[in-house]
Amino acid sequence: MGQTAADPRYPIGKFEKPATITSDDTRGAISVLAELPEMLRNAVEGLDASQLNTPYREGGWTVRQLVHHIADSHMNAFIRMRLALTEDWPTIGAYNEKAWAELHDSAAPVEWSLELIESLHARWVMLLQSLTDEQWRRGYRHPENGPQALDGVALMYAWHSRHHVAHITHLRAHEGW
Repeated sequence: MGQTAADPRYPIGKFEKPATITSDDTRGAISVLAELPEMLRNAVEGLDASQLNTPYREGGWTVRQLVHHIADSHMNAFIRMRLALTEDWPTIGAYNEKAWAELHDSAAPVEWSLELIESLHARWVMLLQSLTDEQWRRGYRHPENGPQALDGVALMYAWHSRHHVAHITHLRAHEGW
């Protein structure tokens, strides 16, 4: 799994794409994406402003920034997947996620991003459930990471979902919240 669970940056390990991705793998990824809104809402439930403004690790983002980052990242992923389904291997734009996390709206209530994620994931799951085997093999070109087929992208965002929820739940356990 790359890094050990003791590394607070990667509480569930680094993402490792399997050599072969099966339909069971994509169904599992869709399930995780469907479950994320509730998992994330449960992870932040009852946290006060001070707790939401606590970094999940030294030098890391706050819980509030993590929630907004998930919304930002998953909106980008959803759009990228739609581009891949409607264009022939488009080159997508990268974005500076660290700079995005510093923008003024990162201080917004987490509820705004929780609601956005609920709606976004409902549409994303609906779209992914409709894909044919051929559509899963479509993809896009990432300027830094090269060609990305949709099946691998789905697995990566399922990992991304679990990864950031674990940041929050590990912080809560560590702090006794």
